[in-house]
Amino acid sequence: MAIPFGATWGTLIERCEDLPGEATLITPLASTRFRITDVQDQRIIIEDVDSGDSQPLQREQFEALAGHTREAVDSFELSWLPPKAEPYAAVLALHPRYVLDEREKTLTELDEADESAVLDDAPHLSMTASAEDEHDSQREEPDIDVYADMLLLIDALEREDIGALESVETPVLVNLYTLLSDVQRNANDLRKDVTDVLLERVGHDRPLHGQYGSVQRTTRRNRSLKDDEEVLDAFAETGIDREQLLGVDRSKVEEALDVVPVSESEVYDVSESEYVRKAEVDEERKETRLQGLKDRLAVSDDPEADILRQEVERLEQEIEELTEFSPGSSLETEAESG
Repeated sequence: MAIPFGATWGTLIERCEDLPGEATLITPLASTRFRITDVQDQRIIIEDVDSGDSQPLQREQFEALAGHTREAVDSFELSWLPPKAEPYAAVLALHPRYVLDEREKTLTELDEADESAVLDDAPHLSMTASAEDEHDSQREEPDIDVYADMLLLIDALEREDIGALESVETPVLVNLYTLLSDVQRNANDLRKDVTDVLLERVGHDRPLHGQYGSVQRTTRRNRSLKDDEEVLDAFAETGIDREQLLGVDRSKVEEALDVVPVSESEVYDVSESEYVRKAEVDEERKETRLQGLKDRLAVSDDPEADILRQEVERLEQEIEELTEFSPGSSLETEAESG
């Protein structure tokens, strides 16, 4: 049953009103930057960031676009939009029921609103430096092992030419290997904790989307052989020689199942477990975000940014002192004898 557009319009207006005053939206094809300057009962007023021209976006046009999107077989192709109508798609995608895919150039209506969607993660929405700095200033360093390990690993990776590992000195390779192992172990622990929470939120056949990718629920099927006697009894009347199954070798059981009418459940304890698997990764977005963070820190005049730069330099000095050592002849001899 289609939701009346009045409800959709009301939610869209709320989302627009919740935007920071300097938030900038970007049209999906022409990449025109604009801001929402006013929200009214029947229209939304926008202003082109570069030209300063204003344009009213009418409610009835939003309703028409929503109708076209609903009627599309898979997704609405943005190339079908007239050039001046691009802002409608960018604004409509602020609604949690609509997804704008910049890569595929499509607009899709979800069966249910994605309440987990966050405005800051919208690919066509950017924040001004001042708004982002205010947001970042509220961040606190997470007290988790993988965070500290990753900071050290990032520092190590930035120091060396990892594209030519053969030329990297052995002590550096040892440090990298140690840090990579620590990050992997602690990341897996954190990943499991995240998985447990995600399993409560993601349903079958309905992926969840984030800024860097998406996940979906998948069922993993596990089998373990039952007690030896149960397995042998199951094959007792089939003509299969017990000697062929003695020791209940898994490969032999599989071969026997292929030629006789014994059900899998008679010889295996079968169970299913739910897990979340990575369905997609947007490497380009990750690289863009990381570069943006580094660029912002480099040019920021904010006192806190300067303090952070000093702290990074101090950390780099400590790391350098900790990682510098000259292997003695006794160490070399011991390594050779080992």
